Amino acid sequence: MNRLRVLLFAFCAVVWSLKINAQEKKTFRVRTVAFYNVENLFDIYDDPKKFDDDRTPEGKDHWTEEIYKDKIKNTAKVIADIGKEVTGSAPDIIGVAEIENERVLNDLINDPQLKKFNYGFVHFDSPDERGIDVALLYKKNVFTPLSFDHIPLMLRDADGDRDYTRDQLLVTGILDNEEIHFIVNHWPSRSGGEAKSRSKREAAAALNKKIIDSLQNLNPDSKIISMGDLNDDPTNSSMKNILKTKGKISKVKGKDLYNPMESMLKKGLGSLAYRDSWNLFDQIFFTAELLKEDKSSFRFYQAHIYNKRYLIQAEGKYKGYPFRSYSNGNYTGGYSDHFPVYIYLIKESK
Repeated sequence: MNRLRVLLFAFCAVVWSLKINAQEKKTFRVRTVAFYNVENLFDIYDDPKKFDDDRTPEGKDHWTEEIYKDKIKNTAKVIADIGKEVTGSAPDIIGVAEIENERVLNDLINDPQLKKFNYGFVHFDSPDERGIDVALLYKKNVFTPLSFDHIPLMLRDADGDRDYTRDQLLVTGILDNEEIHFIVNHWPSRSGGEAKSRSKREAAAALNKKIIDSLQNLNPDSKIISMGDLNDDPTNSSMKNILKTKGKISKVKGKDLYNPMESMLKKGLGSLAYRDSWNLFDQIFFTAELLKEDKSSFRFYQAHIYNKRYLIQAEGKYKGYPFRSYSNGNYTGGYSDHFPVYIYLIKESK
């Protein structure tokens, strides 16, 4: 009799354990947020208001219709592939830099490789001297923009005249029933040297911080994701002294910003190469709200650099570098001088 009771108890314990395990098994929804500097995506038409003369059929770069279409096709391929190994789909949100205008964005999202994802975009013309802008692409069935604005970065040159550069794009919207703010950046370059141009990127960081602070003052629990080609590494003064980003999750408190790219840089990883040295200028960083344990709402899962083999120069002087689309005055059939970067957001599925 005692033996029967023991067996019955053991059986009940196994059934109860299986029931608990079944209850604990959860499924998650994964969304990809990416950023890509697409390297001078210009159309073939001369715009008298922009410095685009080189990117025309008669210009220095001999930017023909055939080359332009190939550039669109290659850019669309990269975007379609980012994050696919986990989600089976293209990014839900992607910030882009170095695009000329709405025409190239329309051609890009209507490429056969992207058209099926039903992308929309938010874009404003910037006063940038090179005639390049930033934009945010989004899947219309996933994200609904509620408000958007472009905030100018006011810089002065040595003569006191305005130094025109890219605006910072702020888009607030609903991602799967959750409000999230996205900021897309392309900070001033290192032209003239890193030290000489440093103050410009520190000014860009200060503007970014002002935008983030204003959103957090309205709602301390705001989910804010800032992304872009910052022309600085995660350890430079613009990030560490101005934005005060943290590279370790354990150090992030309150209104702090977490930058997963900092640990990548310390491992020797980069998104672009110069003189045989890697930099991680392309970054995605965000507020502490995305680091909480509760997965009933979107939280940060992973960060990556999209550096698949086809995006890497296979031979020659720049072997191992990003396979750029233009080099030494010639179209190469490549992609960009930058690798894209991306993060996954996850939350429990109901």
